[in-house]
Amino acid sequence: MATPLRNPIVDTDAPVATLRGGPASHVTVAHSTAPAGPVTLGAGNPAHHVPGSGMDLHLRQLSKRYTGVAALDGVDLHVQAGELVALLGPSGSGKTTLLRVIAGLLHPDAGQVLFGKDDATRLSLRERNVGFVFQHYALFKHMTVAENIAFGLRSRPRRKRPDKAAIKRRVEELLGLIQLPGFGDRYPEQLSGGQKQRVALARALAIDPTVLLLDEPFGALDAKVRVELRRWLRQLHERTGQTTLFVTHDQEEALELADRIVVLREGRIEQVGTPDEIYSDPASAYVFDFIGRANVLEGEVRGGRFHLPGHARTFSADGVAEGPAKLYARAHDIAPGTDDEGIGARVVAAYRLADRITLELHVQGQARPVELDFTATPGLTTPAPGSDVRLVPLRYRVYSV
Repeated sequence: MATPLRNPIVDTDAPVATLRGGPASHVTVAHSTAPAGPVTLGAGNPAHHVPGSGMDLHLRQLSKRYTGVAALDGVDLHVQAGELVALLGPSGSGKTTLLRVIAGLLHPDAGQVLFGKDDATRLSLRERNVGFVFQHYALFKHMTVAENIAFGLRSRPRRKRPDKAAIKRRVEELLGLIQLPGFGDRYPEQLSGGQKQRVALARALAIDPTVLLLDEPFGALDAKVRVELRRWLRQLHERTGQTTLFVTHDQEEALELADRIVVLREGRIEQVGTPDEIYSDPASAYVFDFIGRANVLEGEVRGGRFHLPGHARTFSADGVAEGPAKLYARAHDIAPGTDDEGIGARVVAAYRLADRITLELHVQGQARPVELDFTATPGLTTPAPGSDVRLVPLRYRVYSV
Protein backbone atom coordinates (compact mmCIF):
# COMPACT_ATOMS: atom_id res chain seq x y z
CA MET A 1 0.00 0.00 0.00
CA ALA A 2 1.33 3.42 -0.88
CA THR A 3 2.38 5.71 1.95
CA PRO A 4 1.69 9.23 0.71
CA LEU A 5 3.51 12.19 2.22
CA ARG A 6 1.71 15.45 2.83
CA ASN A 7 2.90 18.01 0.32
CA PRO A 8 1.36 21.06 -1.28
CA ILE A 9 -0.47 20.92 -4.55
CA VAL A 10 1.77 22.61 -7.08
CA ASP A 11 0.50 25.30 -9.42
CA THR A 12 2.73 25.96 -12.40
CA ASP A 13 3.14 29.18 -14.32
CA ALA A 14 4.08 27.44 -17.55
CA PRO A 15 2.86 29.01 -20.77
CA VAL A 16 -0.27 27.41 -22.19
CA ALA A 17 -0.64 26.64 -25.88
CA THR A 18 -3.86 26.76 -27.83
CA LEU A 19 -5.43 23.99 -29.82
CA ARG A 20 -5.82 24.84 -33.47
CA GLY A 21 -8.81 27.07 -34.11
CA GLY A 22 -9.53 28.18 -30.54
CA PRO A 23 -8.21 28.86 -27.06
CA ALA A 24 -7.16 26.27 -24.52
CA SER A 25 -9.62 25.50 -21.80
CA HIS A 26 -9.69 27.98 -18.95
CA VAL A 27 -8.33 26.68 -15.65
CA THR A 28 -9.25 28.32 -12.36
CA VAL A 29 -7.04 27.37 -9.42
CA ALA A 30 -8.75 27.61 -6.05
CA HIS A 31 -6.65 27.10 -2.93
CA SER A 32 -8.04 25.53 0.26
CA THR A 33 -6.14 23.91 2.67
CA ALA A 34 -31.15 -4.05 7.96
CA PRO A 35 -34.60 -3.88 7.01
CA ALA A 36 -35.40 -4.10 3.32
CA GLY A 37 -36.60 -0.50 3.27
CA PRO A 38 -36.73 2.63 5.38
CA VAL A 39 -37.80 2.17 8.96
CA THR A 40 -38.71 4.74 11.57
CA LEU A 41 -37.04 3.98 14.86
CA GLY A 42 -37.63 5.33 18.30
CA ALA A 43 -40.44 6.27 20.61
CA GLY A 44 -39.08 8.64 23.17
CA ASN A 45 -39.31 12.21 21.91
CA PRO A 46 -42.32 14.53 21.57
CA ALA A 47 -44.02 14.63 18.21
CA HIS A 48 -43.29 18.30 17.59
CA HIS A 49 -40.05 18.95 15.74
CA VAL A 50 -38.10 22.03 16.77
CA PRO A 51 -36.06 23.49 13.87
CA GLY A 52 -32.38 23.68 14.67
CA SER A 53 -32.66 21.02 17.40
CA GLY A 54 -29.95 18.80 15.95
CA MET A 55 -27.77 16.84 18.35
CA ASP A 56 -24.00 16.36 18.50
CA LEU A 57 -22.83 12.86 17.59
CA HIS A 58 -19.53 11.47 18.90
CA LEU A 59 -18.04 8.19 17.66
CA ARG A 60 -15.07 6.99 19.68
CA GLN A 61 -12.75 4.19 18.55
CA LEU A 62 -15.55 2.15 16.97
CA SER A 63 -14.53 -1.32 15.80
CA LYS A 64 -16.56 -4.11 14.21
CA ARG A 65 -15.27 -7.36 12.73
CA TYR A 66 -16.91 -10.03 10.60
CA THR A 67 -15.18 -13.43 10.68
CA GLY A 68 -11.79 -11.83 11.12
CA VAL A 69 -12.32 -8.98 8.67
CA ALA A 70 -12.37 -5.44 10.10
CA ALA A 71 -15.50 -3.66 8.85
CA LEU A 72 -14.70 -0.76 11.22
CA ASP A 73 -11.24 -0.23 12.65
CA GLY A 74 -10.94 2.45 15.33
CA VAL A 75 -13.29 5.04 13.83
CA ASP A 76 -13.27 8.43 15.57
CA LEU A 77 -15.69 11.11 14.36
CA HIS A 78 -17.46 14.15 15.76
CA VAL A 79 -20.55 15.34 13.89
CA GLN A 80 -21.69 18.73 15.09
CA ALA A 81 -25.33 19.47 15.79
CA GLY A 82 -27.14 20.40 12.58
CA GLU A 83 -24.42 19.15 10.22
CA LEU A 84 -25.12 17.25 7.01
CA VAL A 85 -22.29 14.73 6.66
CA ALA A 86 -21.66 12.30 3.79
CA LEU A 87 -20.01 8.92 4.29
CA LEU A 88 -18.20 8.16 1.06
CA GLY A 89 -16.11 5.20 -0.02
CA PRO A 90 -16.04 2.13 -2.25
CA SER A 91 -17.97 -1.05 -1.51
CA GLY A 92 -16.61 -2.73 1.59
CA SER A 93 -15.17 0.46 3.08
CA GLY A 94 -17.48 0.34 6.13
CA LYS A 95 -20.02 3.07 5.27
CA THR A 96 -23.21 1.10 5.85
CA THR A 97 -21.77 -0.78 8.82
CA LEU A 98 -20.97 2.57 10.46
CA LEU A 99 -24.47 3.87 9.80
CA ARG A 100 -26.03 0.71 11.28
CA VAL A 101 -23.84 0.91 14.38
CA ILE A 102 -24.99 4.50 14.93
CA ALA A 103 -28.61 3.41 14.55
CA GLY A 104 -28.24 0.43 16.86
CA LEU A 105 -28.98 -2.11 14.15
CA LEU A 106 -25.48 -3.47 14.89
CA HIS A 107 -23.49 -3.36 18.10
CA PRO A 108 -19.77 -2.54 17.89
CA ASP A 109 -17.14 -4.91 19.23
CA ALA A 110 -15.44 -1.92 20.84
CA GLY A 111 -15.89 1.83 21.12
CA GLN A 112 -18.67 4.25 21.98
CA VAL A 113 -21.58 6.03 20.31
CA LEU A 114 -22.60 9.23 22.11
CA PHE A 115 -25.67 11.33 21.34
CA GLY A 116 -24.74 14.63 22.91
CA LYS A 117 -23.22 13.63 26.26
CA ASP A 118 -25.27 10.43 26.57
CA ASP A 119 -23.65 7.07 25.88
CA ALA A 120 -26.01 5.29 23.47
CA THR A 121 -23.69 2.37 22.67
CA ARG A 122 -25.88 -0.27 24.33
CA LEU A 123 -29.26 1.38 23.83
CA SER A 124 -31.92 -0.35 21.75
CA LEU A 125 -33.24 0.95 18.45
CA ARG A 126 -36.29 2.43 20.15
CA GLU A 127 -34.27 4.08 22.90
CA ARG A 128 -31.97 5.79 20.41
CA ASN A 129 -34.88 7.47 18.62
CA VAL A 130 -33.11 7.49 15.25
CA GLY A 131 -34.70 8.18 11.87
CA PHE A 132 -33.34 5.75 9.27
CA VAL A 133 -34.13 5.70 5.56
CA PHE A 134 -32.80 3.00 3.24
CA GLN A 135 -32.40 3.08 -0.52
CA HIS A 136 -35.64 1.16 -1.11
CA TYR A 137 -38.25 3.24 0.67
CA ALA A 138 -40.69 0.25 1.11
CA LEU A 139 -43.71 2.24 2.20
CA PHE A 140 -46.58 0.19 3.55
CA LYS A 141 -48.69 -0.40 0.46
CA HIS A 142 -51.96 -0.87 2.38
CA MET A 143 -51.56 2.46 4.19
CA THR A 144 -52.19 5.95 2.86
CA VAL A 145 -49.42 8.52 2.72
CA ALA A 146 -50.70 10.09 5.95
CA GLU A 147 -50.83 6.70 7.70
CA ASN A 148 -47.27 5.91 6.57
CA ILE A 149 -45.96 9.21 7.94
CA ALA A 150 -47.83 8.74 11.22
CA PHE A 151 -46.69 5.14 11.68
CA GLY A 152 -43.79 5.88 14.05
CA LEU A 153 -45.94 8.11 16.24
CA ARG A 154 -48.83 5.66 16.42
CA SER A 155 -46.44 2.82 17.26
CA ARG A 156 -45.29 4.48 20.48
CA PRO A 157 -46.38 3.10 23.84
CA ARG A 158 -49.72 4.58 24.88
CA ARG A 159 -48.24 6.77 27.62
CA LYS A 160 -45.85 8.41 25.10
CA ARG A 161 -48.16 8.49 22.10
CA PRO A 162 -49.47 11.90 21.02
CA ASP A 163 -53.25 12.22 20.71
CA LYS A 164 -54.92 11.87 17.32
CA ALA A 165 -55.21 15.61 16.80
CA ALA A 166 -51.49 16.14 17.48
CA ILE A 167 -50.54 13.33 15.11
CA LYS A 168 -52.79 14.78 12.40
CA ARG A 169 -51.19 18.22 12.82
CA ARG A 170 -47.71 16.70 12.64
CA VAL A 171 -48.58 14.80 9.45
CA GLU A 172 -50.00 17.92 7.80
CA GLU A 173 -46.91 19.88 8.84
CA LEU A 174 -44.63 17.28 7.28
CA LEU A 175 -46.69 17.03 4.08
CA GLY A 176 -46.14 20.75 3.67
CA LEU A 177 -42.44 20.40 4.49
CA ILE A 178 -41.92 17.75 1.80
CA GLN A 179 -43.98 19.77 -0.70
CA LEU A 180 -46.78 17.22 -0.97
CA PRO A 181 -49.76 18.99 0.62
CA GLY A 182 -53.04 17.26 -0.16
CA PHE A 183 -51.37 13.89 -0.81
CA GLY A 184 -52.29 12.40 2.57
CA ASP A 185 -55.12 10.23 1.25
CA ARG A 186 -53.18 8.75 -1.64
CA TYR A 187 -51.56 5.32 -1.59
CA PRO A 188 -47.90 4.58 -2.41
CA GLU A 189 -48.79 3.06 -5.79
CA GLN A 190 -50.19 6.45 -6.81
CA LEU A 191 -46.83 8.19 -6.21
CA SER A 192 -43.71 8.59 -8.32
CA GLY A 193 -40.37 7.27 -7.05
CA GLY A 194 -39.28 10.71 -5.95
CA GLN A 195 -42.54 11.31 -4.11
CA LYS A 196 -42.23 7.96 -2.32
CA GLN A 197 -38.76 8.87 -1.10
CA ARG A 198 -40.04 12.19 0.22
CA VAL A 199 -42.75 10.35 2.14
CA ALA A 200 -40.13 7.95 3.53
CA LEU A 201 -38.10 10.93 4.76
CA ALA A 202 -41.19 12.50 6.31
CA ARG A 203 -41.90 9.24 8.14
CA ALA A 204 -38.37 9.29 9.56
CA LEU A 205 -38.68 12.95 10.57
CA ALA A 206 -42.10 12.50 12.22
CA ILE A 207 -40.60 11.19 15.46
CA ASP A 208 -38.23 14.17 15.80
CA PRO A 209 -35.19 11.87 15.69
CA THR A 210 -31.94 12.46 17.52
CA VAL A 211 -30.13 11.99 14.20
CA LEU A 212 -31.31 11.25 10.67
CA LEU A 213 -29.48 8.45 8.85
CA LEU A 214 -29.84 7.89 5.10
CA ASP A 215 -28.38 4.85 3.33
CA GLU A 216 -28.13 5.54 -0.42
CA PRO A 217 -31.44 7.43 -0.26
CA PHE A 218 -31.56 8.23 -3.98
CA GLY A 219 -29.95 5.07 -5.36
CA ALA A 220 -33.20 3.64 -6.74
CA LEU A 221 -34.13 6.79 -8.67
CA ASP A 222 -33.25 7.89 -12.19
CA ALA A 223 -30.53 10.48 -12.74
CA LYS A 224 -32.74 13.55 -13.22
CA VAL A 225 -34.88 12.80 -10.17
CA ARG A 226 -31.73 12.19 -8.11
CA VAL A 227 -30.44 15.68 -8.91
CA GLU A 228 -33.79 17.28 -8.09
CA LEU A 229 -34.19 15.37 -4.82
CA ARG A 230 -30.69 15.98 -3.52
CA ARG A 231 -31.15 19.74 -3.97
CA TRP A 232 -34.50 19.47 -2.25
CA LEU A 233 -32.87 17.52 0.60
CA ARG A 234 -30.28 20.27 1.06
CA GLN A 235 -33.07 22.86 1.30
CA LEU A 236 -34.99 20.62 3.70
CA HIS A 237 -31.92 20.24 5.88
CA GLU A 238 -31.41 23.99 6.05
CA ARG A 239 -35.02 24.38 7.22
CA THR A 240 -34.97 21.65 9.86
CA GLY A 241 -31.41 21.86 11.21
CA GLN A 242 -31.48 18.07 11.68
CA THR A 243 -28.15 16.34 12.33
CA THR A 244 -27.89 14.07 9.28
CA LEU A 245 -25.49 11.42 7.99
CA PHE A 246 -25.94 9.85 4.58
CA VAL A 247 -24.15 7.05 2.77
CA THR A 248 -23.52 7.42 -0.93
CA HIS A 249 -21.39 5.97 -3.72
CA ASP A 250 -22.12 9.09 -5.78
CA GLN A 251 -19.22 11.52 -5.40
CA GLU A 252 -21.11 14.34 -7.10
CA GLU A 253 -23.96 13.84 -4.64
CA ALA A 254 -21.57 14.07 -1.68
CA LEU A 255 -19.72 17.10 -3.06
CA GLU A 256 -22.96 19.00 -3.73
CA LEU A 257 -24.94 18.08 -0.62
CA ALA A 258 -22.63 17.72 2.35
CA ASP A 259 -21.24 20.21 4.84
CA ARG A 260 -18.42 17.73 5.37
CA ILE A 261 -17.39 14.46 3.74
CA VAL A 262 -15.92 11.43 5.51
CA VAL A 263 -13.86 9.28 3.11
CA LEU A 264 -13.63 5.69 4.33
CA ARG A 265 -11.17 2.99 3.32
CA GLU A 266 -11.14 -0.57 4.64
CA GLY A 267 -12.96 0.40 7.82
CA ARG A 268 -10.84 3.46 8.59
CA ILE A 269 -11.31 7.16 8.01
CA GLU A 270 -8.91 8.36 5.32
CA GLN A 271 -9.92 12.03 5.44
CA VAL A 272 -12.61 14.30 6.87
CA GLY A 273 -13.18 17.74 5.38
CA THR A 274 -15.42 20.12 3.49
CA PRO A 275 -16.16 19.25 -0.14
CA ASP A 276 -13.60 21.85 -1.25
CA GLU A 277 -10.94 20.42 1.06
CA ILE A 278 -11.59 16.84 -0.01
CA TYR A 279 -11.47 17.70 -3.72
CA SER A 280 -8.79 20.39 -3.79
CA ASP A 281 -6.57 19.32 -0.90
CA PRO A 282 -6.68 15.50 -0.73
CA ALA A 283 -4.81 14.11 2.27
CA SER A 284 -3.52 11.04 0.43
CA ALA A 285 -3.03 9.53 -2.98
CA TYR A 286 -6.02 7.29 -2.25
CA VAL A 287 -8.35 10.26 -1.74
CA PHE A 288 -7.00 12.05 -4.82
CA ASP A 289 -7.56 8.95 -6.96
CA PHE A 290 -10.96 8.14 -5.46
CA ILE A 291 -12.54 11.60 -5.61
CA GLY A 292 -13.16 12.99 -9.07
CA ARG A 293 -11.13 11.95 -12.11
CA ALA A 294 -7.42 11.62 -11.49
CA ASN A 295 -4.57 11.25 -13.95
CA VAL A 296 -1.64 9.31 -12.50
CA LEU A 297 1.92 9.39 -13.89
CA GLU A 298 4.52 7.03 -12.43
CA GLY A 299 8.13 8.12 -12.00
CA GLU A 300 10.61 8.95 -9.28
CA VAL A 301 11.76 11.87 -7.17
CA ARG A 302 15.42 12.89 -7.37
CA GLY A 303 16.81 16.09 -5.92
CA GLY A 304 13.39 17.53 -5.15
CA ARG A 305 12.14 17.03 -8.73
CA PHE A 306 9.72 14.47 -10.14
CA HIS A 307 11.15 12.66 -13.19
CA LEU A 308 9.12 10.76 -15.77
CA PRO A 309 11.06 7.92 -17.44
CA GLY A 310 11.77 8.79 -21.07
CA HIS A 311 10.77 12.45 -20.72
CA ALA A 312 13.00 15.49 -20.25
CA ARG A 313 10.47 17.67 -18.42
CA THR A 314 10.66 17.49 -14.59
CA PHE A 315 8.30 18.83 -11.94
CA SER A 316 8.70 20.29 -8.48
CA ALA A 317 8.35 17.73 -5.67
CA ASP A 318 9.48 19.64 -2.60
CA GLY A 319 9.04 17.69 0.61
CA VAL A 320 8.56 14.33 -1.09
CA ALA A 321 10.94 11.50 -0.19
CA GLU A 322 13.51 10.42 -2.77
CA GLY A 323 12.56 7.32 -4.74
CA PRO A 324 9.53 5.93 -6.60
CA ALA A 325 6.62 8.37 -6.74
CA LYS A 326 3.45 9.25 -8.59
CA LEU A 327 2.22 12.58 -9.94
CA TYR A 328 -1.53 13.19 -9.70
CA ALA A 329 -3.40 15.80 -11.74
CA ARG A 330 -7.04 16.26 -12.65
CA ALA A 331 -8.19 16.34 -16.28
CA HIS A 332 -9.19 20.00 -16.06
CA ASP A 333 -5.80 20.89 -14.54
CA ILE A 334 -3.84 19.78 -17.61
CA ALA A 335 -3.42 22.02 -20.65
CA PRO A 336 -1.95 21.48 -24.13
CA GLY A 337 1.64 22.67 -24.45
CA THR A 338 3.86 23.91 -27.27
CA ASP A 339 6.27 21.70 -29.22
CA ASP A 340 9.22 22.43 -26.91
CA GLU A 341 7.49 22.03 -23.53
CA GLY A 342 5.44 19.64 -21.49
CA ILE A 343 5.08 15.88 -21.77
CA GLY A 344 4.73 14.12 -25.10
CA ALA A 345 1.52 12.09 -25.59
CA ARG A 346 -0.48 10.46 -28.38
CA VAL A 347 -4.24 10.85 -28.81
CA VAL A 348 -6.07 7.54 -28.42
CA ALA A 349 -9.65 8.81 -28.61
CA ALA A 350 -11.79 11.92 -28.23
CA TYR A 351 -15.15 12.04 -26.44
CA ARG A 352 -17.71 14.81 -26.34
CA LEU A 353 -20.29 15.43 -23.61
CA ALA A 354 -22.30 18.58 -24.29
CA ASP A 355 -19.70 21.38 -24.49
CA ARG A 356 -16.91 19.34 -22.89
CA ILE A 357 -14.38 17.45 -24.99
CA THR A 358 -12.16 14.86 -23.34
CA LEU A 359 -9.04 13.55 -25.00
CA GLU A 360 -7.83 10.10 -23.97
CA LEU A 361 -4.05 10.06 -24.31
CA HIS A 362 -1.19 7.59 -24.07
CA VAL A 363 2.05 8.77 -22.47
CA GLN A 364 5.10 6.70 -23.29
CA GLY A 365 6.11 4.42 -20.42
CA GLN A 366 2.80 4.83 -18.57
CA ALA A 367 0.29 2.03 -18.01
CA ARG A 368 -2.72 4.27 -17.30
CA PRO A 369 -4.21 6.56 -19.94
CA VAL A 370 -4.24 10.30 -19.33
CA GLU A 371 -7.32 12.48 -19.88
CA LEU A 372 -7.39 16.16 -20.82
CA ASP A 373 -10.60 18.22 -20.72
CA PHE A 374 -11.33 21.38 -22.66
CA THR A 375 -14.38 23.34 -23.73
CA ALA A 376 -15.70 23.05 -27.26
CA THR A 377 -15.78 26.44 -28.96
CA PRO A 378 -16.75 27.48 -32.51
CA GLY A 379 -13.93 26.75 -34.95
CA LEU A 380 -12.04 24.49 -32.55
CA THR A 381 -10.35 21.52 -34.21
CA THR A 382 -10.04 18.48 -31.98
CA PRO A 383 -6.79 16.53 -32.41
CA ALA A 384 -7.47 13.28 -34.25
CA PRO A 385 -6.64 9.85 -32.82
CA GLY A 386 -3.02 9.01 -33.58
CA SER A 387 -1.83 12.61 -33.50
CA ASP A 388 0.87 13.78 -31.08
CA VAL A 389 0.31 16.51 -28.48
CA ARG A 390 2.20 18.03 -25.56
CA LEU A 391 0.76 18.21 -22.04
CA VAL A 392 1.45 20.71 -19.25
CA PRO A 393 0.11 19.88 -15.76
CA LEU A 394 -0.99 23.23 -14.35
CA ARG A 395 -1.86 21.93 -10.91
CA TYR A 396 -0.72 18.64 -9.46
CA ARG A 397 0.50 16.75 -6.42
CA VAL A 398 3.32 14.24 -6.05
CA TYR A 399 3.14 11.33 -3.59
CA SER A 400 5.89 8.88 -2.74
CA VAL A 401 5.15 5.19 -3.23
